[in-house]
Amino acid sequence: MAINVKVGEAKTHLSDLLAKVEAGEEVIISRGDKPIARVTRIAEDGGLETLLADMRAFRERAKPVTREEILAWRHEGHRS
Repeated sequence: MAINVKVGEAKTHLSDLLAKVEAGEEVIISRGDKPIARVTRIAEDGGLETLLADMRAFRERAKPVTREEILAWRHEGHRS
């Protein structure tokens, strides 16, 4: 899930926003209601450890999934 901020707020809180980007968040900067930029972390070529850390960070931010949703996905696209 991306963090949405206006240009002025991005300028005021740039250090905090960059810390969130380093932690794996994505920041969308808008002028008025129009998004103009997306700030994401630059991928490091850190190998398996970096990949696992990124996946763990993503899982911490993801919403929980119910058993029913998993079972529905299992049969998604199957013909009856």
